[in-house]
Amino acid sequence: MLSKSQARTFFLGGTVVTFLAFIGLTVYSLQPNNDQTNHDKIDAKVVRGKELWESNNCMGCHTILGEGGYYAPELTKVIDRRGENYVKAVLQSPVPWAPRGRKMVVYKMNDKDTEALIAYLKWIGNINLNGFDQVVSPLAKDKIKN
Repeated sequence: MLSKSQARTFFLGGTVVTFLAFIGLTVYSLQPNNDQTNHDKIDAKVVRGKELWESNNCMGCHTILGEGGYYAPELTKVIDRRGENYVKAVLQSPVPWAPRGRKMVVYKMNDKDTEALIAYLKWIGNINLNGFDQVVSPLAKDKIKN
């Protein structure tokens, strides 16, 4: 059992070590060569695509970077998986898109909005995920592909 002074020393020492680790990791992650967000590739199309993503409540059904609904497929790397033409066909479809019984709203987007949303999805897909997309469980990979 620790005495009162030993417990205080242990607590303060642990606090100092944790604080220094936090500061060190913060400084490390703020260094320019560790930036993985590819924010320098954001242009007007990407911004418009994000606006469309939000105004159409795509996140209500779809997931990007693990955030959103789980009703419809995950879209972080959808351009790599399906290609631009597939995504364009889905967004401009004149009938409800219903693969595997899940219905997607008919958006009938024009070419300009479709290109903007595709630009946003391409930008999202180019974010460095530190290999996370490689360690997804096989069951999750099957769900993502569908």
